[in-house]
Amino acid sequence: MENNEKAVETGDFIREAIKEDLKNGRYRYVRTRFPPEPNGWLHIGHCKAISIDFSHAQEFGGTTNLRMDDTNPAKEDISYVQAIERDIRWLGYQWDNEFFASDYYEYFYDLAVKIIKKGNAYVDDLNDEQIREYRGTAASDKNNITLTPPGRDSPYRTRSVEENLDLFARMRAGEFSDGAKTLRAKIDMAHPNLVMRDPVMYRIKRETHYRVGDSWCIYPMYDFAHPLSDAKEGITHSLCSLEFEIHRPLYDWFIREAEVFPSRQIEFARLNLSYTVLSKRWLFQLVKENRVSGWDDPRMPTLAGLRRRGYTPHAIRDFMSRIGVAKTDSMVDIALLEYCLREDLNKKALRVMVAQKPLKLIIENWEEGKFEELEAVNNPEDPSAGTRKVQFGRELWIEEDDFQENPPPKYHRLFVGNRVRLRYGYIVSCTGFEKDSNGKISAVRCTYDPTTRGGNAADNSKVKGTIHWVNAATAIPIEIRVYDYLFNVERPMDIAPGGSFLDNLNPDSLSRISNARAEPCLADASVEQKYQFERLGYFIRDTETGEDGKIVFNKTIGLRDSWAKIARAR
Repeated sequence: MENNEKAVETGDFIREAIKEDLKNGRYRYVRTRFPPEPNGWLHIGHCKAISIDFSHAQEFGGTTNLRMDDTNPAKEDISYVQAIERDIRWLGYQWDNEFFASDYYEYFYDLAVKIIKKGNAYVDDLNDEQIREYRGTAASDKNNITLTPPGRDSPYRTRSVEENLDLFARMRAGEFSDGAKTLRAKIDMAHPNLVMRDPVMYRIKRETHYRVGDSWCIYPMYDFAHPLSDAKEGITHSLCSLEFEIHRPLYDWFIREAEVFPSRQIEFARLNLSYTVLSKRWLFQLVKENRVSGWDDPRMPTLAGLRRRGYTPHAIRDFMSRIGVAKTDSMVDIALLEYCLREDLNKKALRVMVAQKPLKLIIENWEEGKFEELEAVNNPEDPSAGTRKVQFGRELWIEEDDFQENPPPKYHRLFVGNRVRLRYGYIVSCTGFEKDSNGKISAVRCTYDPTTRGGNAADNSKVKGTIHWVNAATAIPIEIRVYDYLFNVERPMDIAPGGSFLDNLNPDSLSRISNARAEPCLADASVEQKYQFERLGYFIRDTETGEDGKIVFNKTIGLRDSWAKIARAR
């Protein structure tokens, strides 16, 4: 991480809890972990957890483990593991150790046996539906007060320790069919927290695991494996999002009953971002139903999608440091993320000129076949970026919007009789225009003032408009893909009864411009280099090619900064 980044929000409650634990001797060191399940790609919501895990450990001289919580073989795959590793490194973090929950299966099994021997776990023959029925559900009374009537004990709850040990061993041996039996913790079927009503610890599931193959046919549940994995690794502070708060009593129960290292769970508010869905299940649905081109579609909030869109690790980390660590859920305006991105790109992006919707500009008094090299600045924010040569000639491409036959008031670009400055070039005066057979403007004609090279008039007269251009003789064709929010409502997860989050999809989230003209230097653009197309926005080369083999550039974000306007108005 960069030295000028704040490790954590000063005074946040997690930081204070860690300080207190070190002060009172609860722990002598700090060790955190980031424990993704390898069943999808990381998204920006995970970045908050990554930032909190790594930065808090770093501040206190501790370490952070990366652990794949791979206890559900039906959904997990090595490709997801590789994507997770790649994305964390791209963000700028490096874990101290990497572990897999699947390496702990024997350890989990031994601890389950230990809990059975203590009389605190039993093999149950109820199926999933019956378990839910016996557990009961929360309900509201007439005063809207939530009540949790006691559940009912399973008829198999009183099995002896010896019988439970025998049945659990036979579950492992594969004697029973999938779903025929489960191992459940024996806690309290009248507990007000439904999570504590004899939760399932193991289920029978014959699925080939991507790492251990078919060596196991029983798999531990997340609530059982999670605290025991933390304990095995000596995790001091198990930092997780707020939805796990009601699971904390169970987390502590398993640690206590297994008599293992006493890791401490602390919850924080997860990231909610406007115009964005961060449910992995919903993101998977978008991919599966081809609503997007894949997990790395530039409209997706996955790190791969953001990277392909042109986001930078620094911008994302800056965003995370600004939103801080809170205990209550809230919605963060995506404009803040975009502000952080613009701030970073403005410093790093190379400037080039591109005519997104090209219109021919003919300089009538420029000699045919004559070309001149002008010097252009690569980045005014970074003198070390240097300059480049751009070729100027009789015929140029300009933006279609930079000419008006009947200009509105305060329009300072090209129209007949008006003067503009051509970026890095000369001042030109519009003399006329041409139309094609359909009545569409096909070319604009002008004359240039030879004394204004560099854009300054010899008589110091003011020219209000400056437009960009590319030389028609050397420009290369490119395809531009312009992205908008994938959803057209601020809270796409708020769904009307009978509706779907898909109802909130933005049908105009992607548009293609296939006829753009660009400076020839973009032919050698790398997929890592960020660019500002002057007056248009920030762009990055895509990994795909467009129609007719054209180079494709994705629009990262426009130049307009809505967050700065919001901040000024406050």
